[in-house]
Amino acid sequence: MDSPVSKSDASKEKFVASRPSTADSKAMRGCGLANLTWVGVDKVELRQRLMMPEYIRLAMRDCIKRKDSSAIPDHLLLPGGAVADMAPHAPMVVFINPKSGGRHGPVLKERLQQLMSEEQVFDLTEVKPHEFVQYGLGCLEKVAAEGDECAKECRARLRIMVAGGDGTVGWVLGCLGELNKEGKLPIPPVGVIPLGTGNDLSRSFGWGGSFPFAWRSAIKRILHRASMGPVARLDSWKILVSMPSGEVVDPPYSLKPAEDNELDQGLDAGIDAPPLAKSYEGVFYNYLSIGMDAQVAYGFHHLRNTKPYLAQGPISNKIIYSGFGCTQGWFCTPCVNDPGLRGLRNIMKIHIKKANCSEWEEIAVPKNVRSIVALNLHSYGSGSHPWGNLKPDYLEKRGFVEAHCDDGLIEIFGFKQGWHASFVMAELISAKHIAQAAAVRFELRGGDWRDAFLQMDGEPWKQPMSTDYSTFVEIKKVPFQSLMINNE
Repeated sequence: MDSPVSKSDASKEKFVASRPSTADSKAMRGCGLANLTWVGVDKVELRQRLMMPEYIRLAMRDCIKRKDSSAIPDHLLLPGGAVADMAPHAPMVVFINPKSGGRHGPVLKERLQQLMSEEQVFDLTEVKPHEFVQYGLGCLEKVAAEGDECAKECRARLRIMVAGGDGTVGWVLGCLGELNKEGKLPIPPVGVIPLGTGNDLSRSFGWGGSFPFAWRSAIKRILHRASMGPVARLDSWKILVSMPSGEVVDPPYSLKPAEDNELDQGLDAGIDAPPLAKSYEGVFYNYLSIGMDAQVAYGFHHLRNTKPYLAQGPISNKIIYSGFGCTQGWFCTPCVNDPGLRGLRNIMKIHIKKANCSEWEEIAVPKNVRSIVALNLHSYGSGSHPWGNLKPDYLEKRGFVEAHCDDGLIEIFGFKQGWHASFVMAELISAKHIAQAAAVRFELRGGDWRDAFLQMDGEPWKQPMSTDYSTFVEIKKVPFQSLMINNE
């Protein structure tokens, strides 16, 4: 029987989420060296290209420190404003998560400050992204509104780099997304310096899968490429979790209490909906998963939080992660021994909306699937492509289209158990294709299962389930798209 994955298609590079066609290029991508041209970058020229004028840097710094976008000292403003020619070609700020990347955080921060300026590098333990957006960008907009052409050009040309993992990048993108709601355009595009474990957002836009070995010289090239790279678009997805009000849940940082239960009324939840519900909402950029893989991630994160000395870097993290997969039944435990290890069809219903369709449609949960993933990017689980590069005739047969991260669709697939997932992640086979949708609703109902495990862009949590009422997890596309710097 023919595989749905096309061998010829597998070697093609895609826009934004490209896959290397040779083993060498794949190795380079994994080492954080993808698409970096090995040419010298002059430090002085780079500084001139990125560094904003001193009066703007100091004004933004003071406003952020005072948490007041109008607290601009008069002595920092130029009489009559500055001309546009004073603005650098690509003014840039960098957010760095010093907790990511093992021991690289502090020295990377110092290196970035040398290449740009101290005021344009923000430590996320000291300045949060929403503080920069509210007070830093607010200050820049205020100066521009007073007739300063240089400030106006800096605001229009601004680019942002994030040194951290996927969670850190998503945090920054979420805060920048607030500018869309307020109509404060343009939205600065974002590039990535990969410091996390999986770095799938970084991989998807050509920034590599890990921190470069020769990082001191590589950082100059990364900043130079970020200053001139083309801008690509990225869909983001809103998740709403609605559960019976009596249930207690400890959600991840990215999930916040929702004021209203905004479940789509086009699909009647009927008697399964609780009379009183509480809700949480958030946004993800890569994936949401439910099942055994999230349970393994939950165990790993709990260990890392209680014993941080065991998780000192990407390699040790992956070894510990694999150990949890074995001990929690992902690989070895027979499914019949524990109700919590049986297929998800025992506790789950799935409804979807297809593209350009307003009606909800129920789809079957495949037998023996123990983990279900709703994926936005091509890269998942440290660079794998579980959806696969599918043949045109298979796409037509299933009613699918070629997957892209800016097409308004999300891919839903399943893993049967750890061995199946391992072969999928090694790209020997494709995952169990379930659906391609513009909106998804998962309905979870307890019984033998007391809890379900979910994770969103690497942040796992334990979700209690009621035997009397259903818990709903609804996914819809955010109306606006995020902007990413593509390192072609």
